[in-house]
Amino acid sequence: MKQFHRQFLLKTIVSGRRVLPALAIVLGLAAIDSKAATSTAWDVKKINGDEYVSADNIKQFYHFASLTRNGSTVTLENAKVMMKLNLGAAECTMNHVKFVFSKAVEEVDAKAYVSRTDLAKLIDPVLRPNFIKNAGSFNTVVLDAGHGGKDPGATNSYGNEANYNLKIANLVKAKLLTKGFKVVMTRDSDRFLSLQERVNVANAVAENAIFIAIHFNSGATAARGIETFTLSPPGVPHYGRSLIEADKHERAGNEHDSANMALATSAHGSVLHTLGTNTFDRGIKRARYTVLSGITHPAILLEGGFLTHPYEARLINNEKYQAALASGIANAVLTYRVAVTPQPVISATR
Repeated sequence: MKQFHRQFLLKTIVSGRRVLPALAIVLGLAAIDSKAATSTAWDVKKINGDEYVSADNIKQFYHFASLTRNGSTVTLENAKVMMKLNLGAAECTMNHVKFVFSKAVEEVDAKAYVSRTDLAKLIDPVLRPNFIKNAGSFNTVVLDAGHGGKDPGATNSYGNEANYNLKIANLVKAKLLTKGFKVVMTRDSDRFLSLQERVNVANAVAENAIFIAIHFNSGATAARGIETFTLSPPGVPHYGRSLIEADKHERAGNEHDSANMALATSAHGSVLHTLGTNTFDRGIKRARYTVLSGITHPAILLEGGFLTHPYEARLINNEKYQAALASGIANAVLTYRVAVTPQPVISATR
């Protein structure tokens, strides 16, 4: 086990590749001139009945310095952000962090086009977080340790998910308190709460707050990595299934679609950065989980690894991994608040 700890420490050394996702991605192009931005005319094209905008437009609007193509990969880049779009795929990366789109990137007349929904609900909140209204005015964090009591969640030979969730939540709570945040726990012991009860606890917080659900994953033994979920916008299905009628309707949580995405970006990027370069990135995805749909605060659900993966199961049971995961989540809260707080306009003096 001592050898295992040494191996883990070696793998969690911070590398330059992970610094940008934790900082530059969240801050994005927050200093973009709003007047310059609104002067851009959007090239909107209907593709298969849906509205898309061109990568050329995205380059102009967000002040990317270059747009290049290599095979099916289109890259937009400036001093802060490198965005890669993959033609025919429903995903992109920004500073090496993976985002799952609602629709595939299309190609028309040798140009790349991105769904207007993905532009408005994903790309824009990531690149311009301080344009999100009233997102930074919070001091309270609601931590939801998933499962508990009669519902142990995923299990393996080391333990069960419910206990891991609560342990991480308690570690995050302690770190947030030292940063000056108030913390509300949906549960602080091994007890069962229904999904609606968790929503009720969060919504009972009268002041502005954010909500973070902490879970660990299970699946095929080869499945591994970190993934973070935000509520699917109206018209976007739960990840992994086709659109159904219920997906077309707005839920309470959709009021904060942009803040949800900015919070997910901060948490996901920060956790990847803290855990190190060997952590597999499963991406930021959309889902219609009850705890995301019904929450009236910005909300995300983070999966901290797979209890069914032989190596990750050992990591999750490792106190150093638990502490690193908790640090990543706690640091993300402060980074998110800074990123979504509008910066004061400094007038030039003569």
